[in-house]
Amino acid sequence: MKKPKNPAGLRFLCVLAAALVTTTAQAQSDLSSGAVFSTGPSFAQRDGRALYEAICQGCHMPDAKGAVGAGRYPALAGNANLAAARYPATVVVNGLRAMPAFGDQLDDQQIAEVVNYVRSHFGNDFKDLLDAATVKSLRPK
Repeated sequence: MKKPKNPAGLRFLCVLAAALVTTTAQAQSDLSSGAVFSTGPSFAQRDGRALYEAICQGCHMPDAKGAVGAGRYPALAGNANLAAARYPATVVVNGLRAMPAFGDQLDDQQIAEVVNYVRSHFGNDFKDLLDAATVKSLRPK
């Protein structure tokens, strides 16, 4: 039997292969358990609260009161700019200043859901609901 020329290299490859198998198994387990942030270039969440928690609260904070630090993240809580549902929907689709656009990662219904959630929570009480057809009309042609 011939000895390998580089036993340390062989051990490294075995450890690497084992780590890959373990990582793949964990990823498959996470997918089957529903613990998915995103399934690729789009977000998996469908309801407004889950979308807010997955995307928005990182900057606008869990209480939607915004933050100032490395940047300025405006408060969504008690925000009169949310009165016209088309405005926040347009911002979510296209972005505005430091806020990135999410139009490519969210479908029309997801945008309607998250906008309706923000407009009816955090001290906001706007009754009119945004629908997916309106969001579609706000997308660039």
